[in-house]
Amino acid sequence: MFHVKHFVEMDGSLGEGGGQVLRTALSLSVLTHQAVQLTNIRARRLKPGLAAQHLEAVQAAAAISQAEVEGANLGSTRLRFAPGAVTPGNYHFKIPTAGAATLVLQTVFLPLCLAGAASSVTIGGGTHVPWSPCYHYLERQWLLALEAMGVEARLTLEQAGFYPQGGGIIQATIQSTARLQPLHLTQRGALLRMRGLSGVANLDADIARRQKHQALRRLEPVCRDTKIETLELPSHTKGTFILLLAEFEYSQAAYSALGELGKRAERVADEAVEPLLAFLETDGAIDPCLADQLLLPLALADGPSQIRTALVTQHLLTNAAVIRAFLPVKIEVEGELGQAGTVWVEP
Repeated sequence: MFHVKHFVEMDGSLGEGGGQVLRTALSLSVLTHQAVQLTNIRARRLKPGLAAQHLEAVQAAAAISQAEVEGANLGSTRLRFAPGAVTPGNYHFKIPTAGAATLVLQTVFLPLCLAGAASSVTIGGGTHVPWSPCYHYLERQWLLALEAMGVEARLTLEQAGFYPQGGGIIQATIQSTARLQPLHLTQRGALLRMRGLSGVANLDADIARRQKHQALRRLEPVCRDTKIETLELPSHTKGTFILLLAEFEYSQAAYSALGELGKRAERVADEAVEPLLAFLETDGAIDPCLADQLLLPLALADGPSQIRTALVTQHLLTNAAVIRAFLPVKIEVEGELGQAGTVWVEP
């Protein structure tokens, strides 16, 4: 029996209708101490309802906040979640599939940052899987932006987990953050350099070198100062990835791609290079993935923020709608869907 009577009502078919609604709602429920009732969870997906990754996100959010939960079952399309106070501590979570460990981490990261004491989180699952930011994107792009807002944290990849087996391990040490600083990322300035990582796990290292050389072949005419490191990741699974970073005077953009059975190394490189080159044709200061992921911390910052994204995505608009349901925040997006746009966030 729930001890609360009022729930924030959230329709999971909102916007892009995927797991983003669930994860953002869980984070905000814990952060604002408001109970939430979600219906039509992942309604626009081929298999609606909670998959293993989403269920683990629910369980992780519940664990850090001693929440009362109803409907936390595989395949469930309805969830009631009533959090208590966030308790800093040492937490261990594990997704039994290749579900994205990075997304589970992002669900609990901000609540633990603002919990008043340090925490440690270990999450097992997929670290480099489709449709999710890979571990190295979090380490080299997402965390860098949060550090600019005052966050102190360290990420470690103990073991990589590729699709379809998973089995990776991410460890995060999160220090207490008293306040989040606003960000103003509207201009990127001159392109200074390009950097990258090309990695393999339990495959011939020549695959990583081929990914690297294909990316260099296409990027060096754009930026002579381009360097890509190759690495072999500890893992029980096989896989490849490439992450490319364009470093500007005032900002940074990152794009990644994953290998799969039958996909040539050169194609993997091209799948990261092409959106990066498209980014350079815009006046965006940050990549669209980062814009989406910054929206929640910016809504909690101590002052107004402004960011210029290379692409207004449905993910971004969906996240904005969920945040407005929980917080008295003003979020304005100037720009058409699929085009560059400016986002204003005024807490």
